[in-house]
Amino acid sequence: MDHLASFGNDPSDKPPCRGCSSNLVEPYIKCAECGPSPFLLCLQCFTRGFEFKKHESNHKYEIMTSDFPVLEPSWTAQEEMALLEAVMDCGFGNWQDVAYQMRTKNKEECEAHYMKNFINNPLFSSTLLNLRQIEEARTADTAIPFKPTDDPPRPTFDSLLSRDMAGYMPARADFMEEFDNYAEWDLKDIDFVDDDSDILHALKIAVVDIYHSRLKERGRRKKRFARVVGPIEHDKFIESHALEFELRREISRLQEYRRAGIQSFCSAKVYERVKQVREDERRKRTMLVDVLQYIQDGRACQQWLSKQAAIPTLAHLIPLIKATGRRCAPPLNLTGLPGTEKLNDREKELCQVVRLVPGAYLEYKQALLNECRRQGGLRLAQARALIKIDVNKTRKIYDFLIKEGYINKA
Repeated sequence: MDHLASFGNDPSDKPPCRGCSSNLVEPYIKCAECGPSPFLLCLQCFTRGFEFKKHESNHKYEIMTSDFPVLEPSWTAQEEMALLEAVMDCGFGNWQDVAYQMRTKNKEECEAHYMKNFINNPLFSSTLLNLRQIEEARTADTAIPFKPTDDPPRPTFDSLLSRDMAGYMPARADFMEEFDNYAEWDLKDIDFVDDDSDILHALKIAVVDIYHSRLKERGRRKKRFARVVGPIEHDKFIESHALEFELRREISRLQEYRRAGIQSFCSAKVYERVKQVREDERRKRTMLVDVLQYIQDGRACQQWLSKQAAIPTLAHLIPLIKATGRRCAPPLNLTGLPGTEKLNDREKELCQVVRLVPGAYLEYKQALLNECRRQGGLRLAQARALIKIDVNKTRKIYDFLIKEGYINKA
């Protein structure tokens, strides 16, 4: 006798009984000799010895049931399928509704079983990893992987940046106003009812078809390069540009070798090593050039040396020169500002670097602490939703509070 699980809890998903045409309810019988289409019988027809065409009552049979454990002894196969269907219907994390739909397990049992066997199961993770590696190997030669930025800009509505970006919202990867923005207005009053005439019904169907064509046009206009070249050709085009850049750089390097009189790669290695030594020596010789202009002014020289000594202290919080080449703003002077006496030395240093007044910092800190206690942890996205300031400052405050142990990551 074999125990085979049915892939679904809905009786309508399975073929009806061949004997009485009723919906099959587990356990039921499957003939092992009739095929290729399954010959299924309910228990009542099986006990009566039902026979039909080539099927005889003395054929070998299998008992179809899902009342047996698969992953854990306390969970049957039917409950496993019910859990997966409930998670699909109610959403991951909505364990209260998942348990209500299952009815045989509470929400703690559903969450613990799902996390243990379907999320943190090393068998599934290794299988998904292998599938991902196979997919990456398959597409490695044909496409360049593009990843979204970790922190897309979020300009406020009607701001200068929002107008410059033509209403584009990078966090949503869409525009504030779509092409043909009022296409949905033609559908808002359409309602399909049973007593519609054939002409009216056909007219409504035509309106829906027109709306679908407008949606396709809206999507087509977002694919600017797709009008000129296909996706595979476009990826190859971008890849060829990268290859061209590498070739130009290699040609420039070889031309430099030729100008230096080098004719072999062995000599080129020696040249690169000597060139690096020469660059290091040049940097050492020019290291104190900036202080020479203050050599006649003892006070100015002392201030320059103090500023250079403070660089290692602030290096872990903020770079001296941004990627754009602009100088960073000087640290904020906290002398006389209200709330400074409530800060410790590390908090004062943070406020100076990110140029944040102590009162505002204490307000933001308290808001993050309250939210962390309420949620049991805090994510960076939640912190940015609470603190409506520059996202880079929010990240520094969030990282600082995590490092000092004031809050925990969710």
